Amino acid sequence: MTWHVTLGDGYEDARASFEWEFPPDYNLAHDLLRKHDDADAPALYQAYPDGRRETYSFADLDRLSNRLANGLAARGVDRGDRVAVVCPQRPANALTHLACWKLGAVSLPLSVLFGPDSLRYRLDDSGARVVVADPSVSETVLDAAGDVDTVEHVVEPTDGDLTVPGDPTDGTVAFADLLVADTEFAIVETDHETPAMILYTSGSTGPPKGVLHEHGLWAGHCPAFSMYFERSVDGVYWTPADWAWIGALGDLLFPAWHYGQPVVGYPMGTFDPETAFEVVEEFDVTGTFLPPTAIRMLMDVEAPAERYDLSVEAVCSGGEPLTAEILAWADEELSGTVVNELYGQTEANLLVTNCREWFDARVGSMGRPVPGHDVAVLDSETGEELPAGEVGEFAVRRTGDPVVFREYWNAPEKTAAATVEGPDGDDWHLTGDLGSRDAEGYCWFKSRDDDVIITSGYRVGPGEVENVVLDHPDVAQVGVVGLPDETRGERITAFVQPVSGVTGDDDLRRAIQDLVRERLAKYEYPREVVFVDELPQTTTGKIQRRKLREGYDGE
Repeated sequence: MTWHVTLGDGYEDARASFEWEFPPDYNLAHDLLRKHDDADAPALYQAYPDGRRETYSFADLDRLSNRLANGLAARGVDRGDRVAVVCPQRPANALTHLACWKLGAVSLPLSVLFGPDSLRYRLDDSGARVVVADPSVSETVLDAAGDVDTVEHVVEPTDGDLTVPGDPTDGTVAFADLLVADTEFAIVETDHETPAMILYTSGSTGPPKGVLHEHGLWAGHCPAFSMYFERSVDGVYWTPADWAWIGALGDLLFPAWHYGQPVVGYPMGTFDPETAFEVVEEFDVTGTFLPPTAIRMLMDVEAPAERYDLSVEAVCSGGEPLTAEILAWADEELSGTVVNELYGQTEANLLVTNCREWFDARVGSMGRPVPGHDVAVLDSETGEELPAGEVGEFAVRRTGDPVVFREYWNAPEKTAAATVEGPDGDDWHLTGDLGSRDAEGYCWFKSRDDDVIITSGYRVGPGEVENVVLDHPDVAQVGVVGLPDETRGERITAFVQPVSGVTGDDDLRRAIQDLVRERLAKYEYPREVVFVDELPQTTTGKIQRRKLREGYDGE
C-alpha cells in the first residue's frame, strides 16, 4: 500500500482513477514501521544543538515503541485512552505516538510552547491519562496536570539516552522506567477508521476544539506528499516546524515513514536560518516543509548555494499565500529548487497543492485539488456548488476521505455546524475558509470566515489571548487581531481599553505581554499593544475585530 501519485498519468487521469483502499486490519504503527522490506534502513537522523547525533532504524523504532507500549499497558493505558505528548523534535515524541497506536490508544500532540492555561484546558478537555513531557517543560506540565483529575502520570524522557532513567523531575516518572524489557508487542486489532489522534484547533471563535482523527489519517496525506515534492519520494526530509502540529506531522514526518524514507529531527527552538542551512547540508536533505515566515528569514542569508552544499530539490509551504518573490528567490538562489504551496487545516489537511510536473503554479493560487479529495466552493447555507470565480466556502466531501476528521471531541453540535449536505447528497465538511475556483480548477484563498490569526506559520485564536489579557486587573476590554507583518505574515495586536482611572503606558504594555507569554504559548503574546478609550462593538456587545483591522493606521 503506497499511494504514489504517478506523475506520468497526468492530473485529470489521476483524479479520475484514484481510489482509497485500506486493508481490513490497517494500523498506523504497522504501516509506518513494520511493512518495510528493509527494517534496518534509517528512519530518524536525530541531531541536537550540542552536537550529539543518533540514528534510529525502522526496526529500532519498532522495538522501542514495543517496549513503551508494554510499559503503558502495564500502567493501565488501554484502547481509547488518551496520552498527551509535549516534546520537541526528539525520539520520545514519535515513539509515544507509535506506542499509542499499537495499543489502540489515542495520542494527543501538544506544543512545548504552551503555557499552563493552554495545557490545562487541553488535558482536561481530552481526559488525558498520561502526559509525556520534555524536561524543558515538565514543571509547566506538572503545574497544569495538577488541576486535571484524569492525569495519572507525567513521564519525563531523560535529556540524553532514552533508556537511562537519569534524574527525573520530582513528580514525574522516568521515560526509561516505562521501557519494559519485553521488545515484542502484538498490535491490537484496528482498522483505518479506529480513533488514533486528537489535535486541537487554535480556538479562533471560542475554546480550542479537539479534532478526532482516525488511523487512515497519515496515509491520506501521501498523494499530496508525492505531488508537492515532485519526485518518486526517495530522499531525506526535514522541517523546523514543531512536531505538535499537523503541518509537521502530516506534511512531512509520517508520510515520509509511510514511504520508508528517513527524517531529520532537530529541536531547534527559535528558528535560525543559518542553522537551518547547516542541518539541510549535513544530512543531504532533499525535501523540506517550511512555513512562509521561515522562508523569508532564509532569504536574508547571502548566497546560500555558494556557502552550503545543498541537495534540496523541493520545498513545500503553507499557511499563507506564497509571493512571487519567494518563488523567484528559490529559483535563483537555490539553483531552481521548486517551492510548492499546499492547503489544509487541522480538520482536513493537504486538500490542495501544486505539482509542476502536472501544471504551472499560479502566483497567489493554492493549486488544484489532490487526487483522492473532492474539494468544491459551496454556498455554506444551501450546500450548492458555486460557479467558477464566485466566492464561497471551501468544502471537502467527508464520505470515504481519510484526512477528514471524525468529529469534534465532546462537541457533536460543532461537528454538525461544520457539516452541510452537498450537491451530491453526501455530507461535506465546511472549512471556514472563503475563496473561489477558476475555470481550470485552481483554488484561490480569500479569507477566513472567522478571525483566526496566522503568525509565523502558527494559527492563533484571538479569543484565547483575549481571555488571558482580560485577567489583568487594569484591563476593562480587549480586542485581539492580526495585522500585516512583512516577516511573520501577521503580528498579534491587542487593542486594550484600560479600566477607569488607569492610563495605558509601557509598564502596563509589558505586563500584558508577559502575562500572555507565561500562560499561553510563547508565540501567542501580542507583539503590539494599543491603548484605546473604547472598542467598537456590535449591538449585542461583541467586539468588532473587523473594524480594528480596518481602522488601525499604525500610529
